[in-house]
Amino acid sequence: MHRLLFLAHRIPFPPEKGEKIRAWHILDYLSQRFEVELGFLVDDEADLAHVTILEQRCSLVRWRPMFGRWRTAARALTRLRPGLPLSLGWFHEPSLFRWAQEGLAARRYAAAFVYSSAMAPYAMGADVRASGAQRVLDMVDVDSEKWLAYAADARPPMRQVWAREARTLLAFERRAALDFERTLLVSAQEAARFAELAPEAAARLEYVDNGVDLTRFDSAQDHPDPYAGAAPAMVFTGTMSYRPNVEAVSWFATEVLPRLRAAPPVGLAPPSFWIVGANPTPGVQALAELPGVRVTGPVPDVRPYVAHAAVAVAPLRIARGIQNKVLEAMAMARPVVASPQAYEGVRAVPGRDLLIAEGAAEMAERVSEVLAGRHPGLGAAARKAVMAGHDWSATLRRLDAVLPPRGPAPRMQD
Repeated sequence: MHRLLFLAHRIPFPPEKGEKIRAWHILDYLSQRFEVELGFLVDDEADLAHVTILEQRCSLVRWRPMFGRWRTAARALTRLRPGLPLSLGWFHEPSLFRWAQEGLAARRYAAAFVYSSAMAPYAMGADVRASGAQRVLDMVDVDSEKWLAYAADARPPMRQVWAREARTLLAFERRAALDFERTLLVSAQEAARFAELAPEAAARLEYVDNGVDLTRFDSAQDHPDPYAGAAPAMVFTGTMSYRPNVEAVSWFATEVLPRLRAAPPVGLAPPSFWIVGANPTPGVQALAELPGVRVTGPVPDVRPYVAHAAVAVAPLRIARGIQNKVLEAMAMARPVVASPQAYEGVRAVPGRDLLIAEGAAEMAERVSEVLAGRHPGLGAAARKAVMAGHDWSATLRRLDAVLPPRGPAPRMQD
């Protein structure tokens, strides 16, 4: 079996949040086709409990700690160079970098899969290119566009900081896409956007859609009802320290929820808004003081909250790629009301499989329609749509075209 190097900026397990969900399913798929050696960074000591599972899946696991946010930030600043994004220094770990570079240069691997542009330098350079390994970079999203959106909504001096990161990261993304044999994005739309920004690399771009675990997120499973009282529950799930999520729930709680509570559908109590996810910022926690808002913090399983919600909302205004929270709610046959940004990349028909709303008034109107029972077939259509378009077993088959084994497997002493 051919040997593959898999690099990730964070431990690719457990598949409980966006970046880990995609990384885990790709790793799991490739481990059935290659002998995988895995390297990653760990920024939370609790994640070390999952290393054993990865060791059972891979022939070799190499990880390095990145504990201490301020220490990591200081190290990133010391590596800051003119024209280079700060994020490259943030995720640079010297010993893991040397291990990857030396293994590739020594022709230890037939292929390399690098997850996220932040890890791209680990598999770049003249010696690595000369190794003949088929290198695939999974950028997932065009991250430089996210920083550009941050800059547009920020005040000085952070506006200048985010603008610099957007500018320098895009320049690096373009260089990386020309260095790797193939670069993946999370959707056809994201690939098309990057092709506009980096036309010189367009011929090297592919996409692999995000999927959803249709067995785990199954509407037929029975979950205990976590909601108390008779008020209809609206739910948002996600990591609540992530800025786009924070902005989304803050906007919904202050701009949309008051409209819904002021004029609930006839016969219904004013709805409640449940924010479900780990690491809520102080600002998110403060939202719980508003009428009808509940902030759970971390929960052992988000599925009960999704299964018993009257509607799942995804009011993201800054979003890149495909939103797992949307796919998971649809897989559980729940009605979903999403912003246009959260809908991008989802293989579903608006109005039939989910509802799209832009602006507070329209968002409130669409949610009210769902609560009033005006879209009775929406949940069933949602699950049918993701079964057709976002089954991991189907979406990951696109990897076979970009990572075919090439030549004889390396025969080297470890």
